[in-house]
Amino acid sequence: MPELRQNIATKEWVVIATERAKRPEDFVKKQEKKPALEFVQTCPFCPGNEDKTPPELFSIKDDKGWKLRVVPNKFSALLPDIPWKKPYLSGLVRSLPGFGYHEVIVETPKHNLTTALLLESDVLNIITSYKERNLEIAKDKRINLVIIFKNHGEAAGTSLEHPHSQLIATPVVPNHIRTRLEEAMRYYDDHHTCVFCQMIEDEIADGRRIIIENKEFVAFVLYSAFSPFHIWLLPKRHFASFFEINDLEMESLSNILLDLLKRLYFGLSDPDFNYVIRQAPIDCSNVNYFHWYISIVPRMGKSAGFELGSGMYINTSLPEESGKFLREVKI
Repeated sequence: MPELRQNIATKEWVVIATERAKRPEDFVKKQEKKPALEFVQTCPFCPGNEDKTPPELFSIKDDKGWKLRVVPNKFSALLPDIPWKKPYLSGLVRSLPGFGYHEVIVETPKHNLTTALLLESDVLNIITSYKERNLEIAKDKRINLVIIFKNHGEAAGTSLEHPHSQLIATPVVPNHIRTRLEEAMRYYDDHHTCVFCQMIEDEIADGRRIIIENKEFVAFVLYSAFSPFHIWLLPKRHFASFFEINDLEMESLSNILLDLLKRLYFGLSDPDFNYVIRQAPIDCSNVNYFHWYISIVPRMGKSAGFELGSGMYINTSLPEESGKFLREVKI
């Protein structure tokens, strides 16, 4: 029987289409990927091609060379050297100069690896770079939102195969993020607790959608997942901004994030996916009603007219079955 489910944190609705639901195994990719080379001469992210990218902003190195590099995106959506001006407003027109930051985190020197196959120490390097660049950019008082994300695979929007993720920082906060903050504030006012902390407690108590947890983090398929295997990864400690993560939590996050990506890689045959770190705007970094988290969205389907018209998604998998499937993947 079909069911409408609502995310209590965002108030977004989703249709769980049980009449057309597929088994988790049905989402395993059938096509085989061509083997990639460890080094590609034309790839700007491969070692030896450092002159093909702008000068690095951050790096982690050992005695053999760099392990990770952060560079400005050569084709930046926003630019940090554009003079800051107040918003232009005239009639129906409102605009700002395209000021902001757009950076690329080159996760490994090896072209043919994927994040799921890196060492845990490599993933810790990635988390470290996220925090360091986030902290540095947050010093710019003109910036109010930092988005850290990864696109893996063509369906997820990646244009370069070499493992990388990105950071974009903007002076404005989009309306849908403000709406999430308002909903979280409303829940806090009504219940005197953080809605995300409540979700963690309820999901652990229920257990059916839990994929993995450790002392510091928990990951589960959302009760109101808008697509198959839609995962939230949350810290158990309440804090609103990712850049406040401590050393112990960074190690723990590296462990659980790598575990999750392995479960997707081996369980679903390396699906295309996006993940994004959702955190509070910088001017809300210490609020008691918001809680940062990572949203991981495997690209298992496409949006159509209903989604466009209603803002609701149709999910053809049962979150409880998806959680059980990923929980039982052998890695």
